[in-house]
Amino acid sequence: MPRVARVERVTHETRIAVEIDLDGTGKSRISTPLPFLSHMLDQIARHGLFDLTVEAQGDVEIDGHHTTEDLGIVLGSAVAQALGDKAGITRYGEATLPMDEALVTCALDLSGRPYFVFRVPLPKAKVGTFDVELVPVFFEAVARSTPCNLHLRMHEGENLHHIIEISFKAFAKALMRATRIDPRVTGVPSTKGSL
Repeated sequence: MPRVARVERVTHETRIAVEIDLDGTGKSRISTPLPFLSHMLDQIARHGLFDLTVEAQGDVEIDGHHTTEDLGIVLGSAVAQALGDKAGITRYGEATLPMDEALVTCALDLSGRPYFVFRVPLPKAKVGTFDVELVPVFFEAVARSTPCNLHLRMHEGENLHHIIEISFKAFAKALMRATRIDPRVTGVPSTKGSL
C-alpha cells in the first residue's frame, strides 16, 4: 500500500498543509513565509528521499515561532499517518553527517513514545530572517507528534548555517532509515506487538 498522508492544521495563528510520500524520490514543493525554514524542509525531502509538499501561512509579522512549531506538528503527524501500523519498518535510524567544519548525529526510534534530546548548542541569533532558537522548537514538535524518540547531538561546528543544515540532513537520513521497509521484519518490530 502507498505510504502517503496529507495533514492540515488551521488555527488563528497558522494555516498549514503537509503531504508526504515515505517512498518517494526526494521531490519537494515547499512554500512557507520563512525562507530559511523552507530551505531546511527541502533538505528533509531531498536527503530522506521523501516526496514532500508543504503549504504554510503564519503570523510571522509577530515572529516565526507559531509557524515553525506548527510545521513540526503537522510534519510529524503526516509521518505517523503515512506509517500506518508500522508493520515491516526498520524502526530505528541513525546518521552522523559532516558539512565542512560541522558534524552532527541524529538518532531516532519510531517507538510511539515521544522523547526529545537536543545537544546542539546554538546562540540566540538569526540566519537570514530565521531565529536560530526555533530549531529545537521544530524538532521537539516533530518528536511529540510522530511520536518518536529523537536525539540530535553536535560533535563539531562553528558556522550556524552549517550546523543547522547538517542537523536537518542528519534527521532526514535517520528518518529515511527508520521508516524503510525491511522484508525480513514480520509485523511490528517490537516485542510488545505494537508501536
